[in-house]
Amino acid sequence: MLDFVDTIFTAAAGAVLLIVICTIPQSRAWRLASAAILGAWTGLAIAIAASGGLANSAVVGILAAVPLVTVAVLAASSAPVRSALLAVPLPLIIGVNVFRVLGAGFLVLASVGRLGGPFPLSAGWGDIITGLLAIPVALLATRVPASDLRIVAWNTFGALDLVCAIALGITSANGSPLQLIHAGAGSAAMGALPWSLVPTVLVPLYLIGHGIVFARVRAASATYRVAPHATAWER
Repeated sequence: MLDFVDTIFTAAAGAVLLIVICTIPQSRAWRLASAAILGAWTGLAIAIAASGGLANSAVVGILAAVPLVTVAVLAASSAPVRSALLAVPLPLIIGVNVFRVLGAGFLVLASVGRLGGPFPLSAGWGDIITGLLAIPVALLATRVPASDLRIVAWNTFGALDLVCAIALGITSANGSPLQLIHAGAGSAAMGALPWSLVPTVLVPLYLIGHGIVFARVRAASATYRVAPHATAWER
């Protein structure tokens, strides 16, 4: 039953992320290509998990890192890509994090012995807090600039939650050469469907979203610093 519920939530989160892609102010071909890439990546993640390839936590780490590195390189080297990412509405980027209340499932998995150690507690409560605050912060983002300290604090917390979850998941995976934490089932459940889609698909996408928010914060801060000087000069 728990796996069934997670499948529904993961599918819903994926559908909403596709909607986010549709808001990118680029050509239809550009949006279709982006959606196709996301679909292909999800299919690859499912195939690897179904074949048992995620039993090695290093593979999970690689699958989580590839989208992040790819988007970072494209954004750094291509002005159109950078402009497209920054043009996605800030409240929408923040609001989709509401699905991170799915983190409650980690706590349930821990209670039935399918997860162990600090990973489910850190990832579970971190995601729940981030998800519950996502809508209020998204509404706030419609009224204040991205550089508002409340938005910065939420974004920093949400990003650190995901980074810590990845680190704890890899270091608590039983049999992993990187295992540092030995605690029962460790992060074993995250290597099997449907839970494996969290670290291999959703986590990278959410981290990309946090990166976009940080970029918007930086741009808003730069605008704020320049504006007073411009006003004084005009006077």
